[in-house]
Amino acid sequence: MDKREGNASAIVNPALPGLWHGGDWNPDQWLDRPEIIDEDFRLFPLARFKVVSIGIFAWSRLEPEEGRFEFGWLDLIMDRLAGAGMKAALATPTGAKPAWMARKYPEILRCASDRTRDFQGQRHNHCYTSPIYREKAALINATLAERYGRHPALVLWHVSNEYGGECHCPLCQEAFRTWLKTRYSSLDELNSAWWNSFWSHRYSSWDEIESPSPRGENSNPSLDLEWRRFVDHQSMDFFLAESEPLRRITPSAPITVNMMGTYPGLNYRNWGKHVDVVSWDSYPRWHNPDRDDADEASATAFRHDLMRSLKDGKSWLLIESTPSQVNWQPVNRLKAPGMHLLSSVQALAHGSDSVMYFQWRKTRGGAEQHHGAAVDHDGTERTRTFAEVAEVGRFLEDNSDLAGSSYPAEAAVLFDWECRWAIDSFGGFNKPERNYERACEEFHRAFWRRSIACDVPGQDADLSRYKLVAAPWLYLLKEGTAERLTSFVESGGTLILSYLSGMVDDTSLCIEGGFPGRLRRLAGVWAEELDALWPGQSNRIVPAKGNESWLSGEYAVDAFCGILRLEGAEALAAYGEDWYAGMPALTRNRFGKGAVYYLAARAEQRLVDELVARTAAEAGIAPVAAGLPRGVNAQVRRGEKEDFVFTMNFNRQPAAGLPPFGLRVERRPRRG
Repeated sequence: MDKREGNASAIVNPALPGLWHGGDWNPDQWLDRPEIIDEDFRLFPLARFKVVSIGIFAWSRLEPEEGRFEFGWLDLIMDRLAGAGMKAALATPTGAKPAWMARKYPEILRCASDRTRDFQGQRHNHCYTSPIYREKAALINATLAERYGRHPALVLWHVSNEYGGECHCPLCQEAFRTWLKTRYSSLDELNSAWWNSFWSHRYSSWDEIESPSPRGENSNPSLDLEWRRFVDHQSMDFFLAESEPLRRITPSAPITVNMMGTYPGLNYRNWGKHVDVVSWDSYPRWHNPDRDDADEASATAFRHDLMRSLKDGKSWLLIESTPSQVNWQPVNRLKAPGMHLLSSVQALAHGSDSVMYFQWRKTRGGAEQHHGAAVDHDGTERTRTFAEVAEVGRFLEDNSDLAGSSYPAEAAVLFDWECRWAIDSFGGFNKPERNYERACEEFHRAFWRRSIACDVPGQDADLSRYKLVAAPWLYLLKEGTAERLTSFVESGGTLILSYLSGMVDDTSLCIEGGFPGRLRRLAGVWAEELDALWPGQSNRIVPAKGNESWLSGEYAVDAFCGILRLEGAEALAAYGEDWYAGMPALTRNRFGKGAVYYLAARAEQRLVDELVARTAAEAGIAPVAAGLPRGVNAQVRRGEKEDFVFTMNFNRQPAAGLPPFGLRVERRPRRG
């Protein structure tokens, strides 16, 4: 059996088998209204809720004054949950500190990049480096673990909430310098790696190093890259510190952190190594006139696949979503009838073992008082939203044996946070169009449109399980990446590369010897130049002479046009206009038992779709279902004895035998 295939041990916690249904519940907001809490317990079974996330922002209720803890209310809540046969994803409250703490210990307040100290407010407004804040976090977390570690309701530790942001205070500056000393053997090595002779920016003392600031150095890509790495490191170091008492006191209780998809501030590849189960908060923008629901579904699938790939394809938790609308987007549309079930099932189809919401009951005030919830301000079960929430609950109960099953993929799109950071930092080419996330998403969309199962691993992943890998915009090449890609292709794999690849090393210094650097021999091309087009300017890609049958027609190009010299590769397509008309724009290089395709320009989605479809067919990768109309997608999860095949219609019109926003799930005997 493949190590990623479904089995009972793959479920999150045997104490709550099956698929989880639940969401954020905030009884601490209703302690003066016990009848509301009583009503919640009446409504939970009607919604088919099995688990609730509690205590996420409850620090001021748990410790209203320094050293004075009040757990009586939480004792009652935990006991009532257990009595009702429900479970708790118990949160540490460290995502928002109480006001008394900020007043007494101002050093825990963050500093912005201009070095001004923040006031108390918002959330994640604390310094991760502060010894005082770490001490307070460890104390409250240890107290929670000691009190509830053996409670029958506890099923998961929900550590903090949506880690993010950075601090530039003196404590963080010193920690940054200390961290740099672990990465560089000397200041001379750092000066060389950061090319600090430029503009006479060489450091003569470690104390001269400061984080990027609008009042100081903010244009050195190497400094910016290392600062982003440090922010990720320091954030995760704080997470590990606040998780330590949970691990020590309750070693059998799994730990998660709710992540945010492609959030640029943290490298979730690192975080996936330290959580027991990946969870994330998914909030697509459905029914947007600027982007049809099929493309929004594709973008959401990309993030689902990315989150699943953080732990080698293990099932994950959709720990936040909305059953109706949010309140923080520019326009907050309701989900049309059917979309809540469809979007929830889409998460299951891509590997989730849960559907959970922010939030259970709408708050009367605060920043998110108009955010959607299972229970609206009317407080009853009579709303359309509540009925659709209950419908999802019934679906999860009917398909509970899906839990722990795997997601089999033979194709992958590489996505690397450090590569993204490096791309965001340098100057040059077409800066407004330098969108690494979009470039990766375009290739993933091509797989999604063909209903081809696809993982989204990073540069360090073992690629041997795949037949086809797309690695667009592989700008920053980590140590060993070129060797792994070479081995993959030599063994028979198919690799797709693109412009903006192989340009810098892991300190963001340009690689000498011509681009795509250490991938040049593998790709069989020299990417000599990269032209940047103004808005409104365009070019065309046309079939190359001798390869007229390879493409179906002509394709529009904008923003980026790479100028290639062939070094063993053959031209499949060429530019149709400008001074580089006739020069290669799409190439193929046979290498070992495999092949490398290189796309030199930003082409319209239609070309990416055709490139993926053709290379997938050549690689012997079959779609989950063939011939589906646009906007209809099929995915598969693999259990021990049968496959679960999901077919989903993201169109407002009937398609493939499905109603608008309709779906079906088929169980098929395992193949092979």
